Amino acid sequence: SDLMDEICARVKADPFAYRLQHLKNSRVIGVLKAAMELAKWDARPSPKANLARTGIASGRGIACVAYEGMNGYAALIAYVDVDLQSGLVQPKRFVVALDCGPISNPDGLKNQTDGGILQGMSRALVEEVTWDETKVTSVDWQTYHSLYLDYEIPDIECVFVTPEGVPALGAGETSITVVPAAIGNAIFDATGARLRDVPFTPERVRMALETAWKDKTT
Repeated sequence: SDLMDEICARVKADPFAYRLQHLKNSRVIGVLKAAMELAKWDARPSPKANLARTGIASGRGIACVAYEGMNGYAALIAYVDVDLQSGLVQPKRFVVALDCGPISNPDGLKNQTDGGILQGMSRALVEEVTWDETKVTSVDWQTYHSLYLDYEIPDIECVFVTPEGVPALGAGETSITVVPAAIGNAIFDATGARLRDVPFTPERVRMALETAWKDKTT
């Protein structure tokens, strides 16, 4: 999905419309349309025009998946704020559409989907295995970081797509898979900076911003 957004930016196309133009899988199309409708998607190319160099920049990004080929389908729209001085990324809102076929426990599926998004957010922003010349050094909760209990949790809006006459599919990890790409695309939309390595730490965001700003002036 990051690569798809880079193509969209190159041809100055709206990321949602461009995906629809090239997708054939009806169920991926179904979750994309459902997420777009719930989010009231702002159709325009990314990044935003007249990008700021100071303060807080806001952006939105989209990603979709046919999980494990055909074991569930999801589309996620992420809305983020980026502190252009510190490089801190703060997700503010997620809109997710999920199709796993028939649903026996909607509340349980909502909880699973929300939890997957939070786990994906943790992986996208803070979790990282570190090592030195001989061993892994992220060996406990002091050295391996994840979202803490006082983290500002974004709003999560969820819609389920339930086609008729299809079998039940998996939903255990589907929403996790789209979070890093959606956040990365939202950062690009807000700032014009493209990140290619997770987690999107403040240090990496600042470096990407410096590169993007330098490219704009050369």
